[in-house]
Amino acid sequence: MTARRRVARGLSWAAVRRCFLPLPGVVESTSYRRPALKVAGKLLARLRANFEEREMLMVAAPEFFHVTDHYVRHPWVLVRLAEQAWRAVAPKRAVAVWDAARR
Repeated sequence: MTARRRVARGLSWAAVRRCFLPLPGVVESTSYRRPALKVAGKLLARLRANFEEREMLMVAAPEFFHVTDHYVRHPWVLVRLAEQAWRAVAPKRAVAVWDAARR
C-alpha cells in the first residue's frame, strides 16, 4: 500500500501516520491484514472497518469511534484522532515520560 492511499476525503494514511508516530511507543503494524498503528500492542488506528468491526469498535470505545449519518451505509468508522486516544492505550510509564518532556 502506498502512502497516497486515501483514508477519508482529504486525509491520507500518511497524514494519519504523521499524527501518531511522534507519540512514544507508536509503531506501524497490521490489523486483519490492513495497515495499522499500535502502542504496546494495542490498536490506535487502521484503515477501514466492515460493519461488524465498526459496531464492535463503537460499543467498545464510543469516545473514540463513531459514524455520522453520511457514513451509516458505508463500511467505515470515524476516529477521533487525538492525543487522548493514545493516552487511553499507551503504557502509563510512556504517558508519564511524554508529559514530563512537555513540561
